[in-house]
Amino acid sequence: MIPKLKREKVDYLIDHLWQQGYLTLSRKFGKYLPAPPMIGHYEVDAVAKYKKKIAIGLTVSEEELNEHSFLSKLDFLANYNARFPKNKITLFLGVLNNSLVKLSLLISSLNEETQKQIKIVTLPDIKSN
Repeated sequence: MIPKLKREKVDYLIDHLWQQGYLTLSRKFGKYLPAPPMIGHYEVDAVAKYKKKIAIGLTVSEEELNEHSFLSKLDFLANYNARFPKNKITLFLGVLNNSLVKLSLLISSLNEETQKQIKIVTLPDIKSN
């Protein structure tokens, strides 16, 4: 994927987190903020905080939806609670409109507690120049 397109997707995801009241702690492709740390063995695009709630942002491509390990990645990230076991993490998944149905079907195969921790953000279609 072209890094510029990936950067724009991360920007839209960060904008959505800001609209929800979250403060960005780290993000990929940021000028002033550090890149987020690896969570387990997985790379994430953003980490944000609202009061005591932590959010993880992840942009999802069509290729990632076709991977066999994608469901285990979602399950791990949505249930991640290393530092503060009482605080649940909200996982924001940024996806293009044409992949929305496929992602919804994959999430519906997870258990209900995990589904409650996942929020889907529809990203606008970005045209390459």
